[in-house]
Amino acid sequence: MTLEKIQLEHVPSNIHVYAALFRDVTNADFLQSQLLARNPDFEFAFIDASSVISRLHVLSAVYAAINSLLTGTLRTPNVHSETVVSFNTNNNIADAYRRWGITPGKTKDLIVIKIVTPPSAAPSTTTPSPEQQQQQQQPSQDQQSIWTHLTTHVKGTPAELSDENLASLTDWPKVRKYYRLNGVPALAGCKDETERRRQEEKLAVMGMALKGL
Repeated sequence: MTLEKIQLEHVPSNIHVYAALFRDVTNADFLQSQLLARNPDFEFAFIDASSVISRLHVLSAVYAAINSLLTGTLRTPNVHSETVVSFNTNNNIADAYRRWGITPGKTKDLIVIKIVTPPSAAPSTTTPSPEQQQQQQQPSQDQQSIWTHLTTHVKGTPAELSDENLASLTDWPKVRKYYRLNGVPALAGCKDETERRRQEEKLAVMGMALKGL
């Protein structure tokens, strides 16, 4: 199993984050159709790996989305769609979906995030319906059931969500465009490619963090 369970710092221990990477995905159109239909069985963050730099980049977006959930400031329907838009450095949700979300005909490598939260994690001003109350009494999905669901419905090759694997998938011209890194003076003088990419990662993550200020 290459579905990883991740415990983020400063996130309540009863919020569970699972992450996986799939290479050479052939059914991006089907997966997007399930998102558009709001199928609850497909409540995941599907992220185009070509727009991602590293694990830190991914987990920064996950942390920002969870923080928005806990503070009641979600801008999108749920914490998973919020994860996708958290990659952006501005508040244009449509742009974020287009740049980091799953795109039929273009997305070939896919990062999948599942965030499992207790019912009390998301602030609510409404009284749960009987159906919602019944769902809240049911145990959360466990790692094995999530993995079984993913490997059944995502037609791709599972791979470890490692910095090495992600680096091999990153479309750097696209990432530099999205984060406006072209022509940055501090990067122009950096001749070492590894150091340059480390600095680009730092600038991207800083841009995401500064969006809400």
